[in-house]
Amino acid sequence: MIGPGAGARVMVATRPVDFRKGPDALAALVGAEYGGDPYSGVIYVFRAKRSDRIKLVWWDGTGLRLMAKKLESGGFKWPAIQDGVMRLTAAQLDALLEGLDWRRVHRGRRPIAPQIAG
Repeated sequence: MIGPGAGARVMVATRPVDFRKGPDALAALVGAEYGGDPYSGVIYVFRAKRSDRIKLVWWDGTGLRLMAKKLESGGFKWPAIQDGVMRLTAAQLDALLEGLDWRRVHRGRRPIAPQIAG
């Protein structure tokens, strides 16, 4: 899939938006409604009223990128609808885009090297 990188910062707009909006209108919404900078490289995630649609907008260094996805069956697992945005990890975004429950994805643990008894 051509999309955001693994180390990207991700912000989710928790309130549904008008899905007729394109990348420029969504970028304007980021600045006006959420106080973010749409040209910072942060990925902004938007939902429609129906839970089966998602749009992502981000600046890739050369222009605004827009990604849209509609699930054929089921719906995305969205956070509760409220004002504002919430942060996800890149791994949680990957789970969300696959239609999985992103709340079950946690930061990985650091591997511990085995101790040699001596």
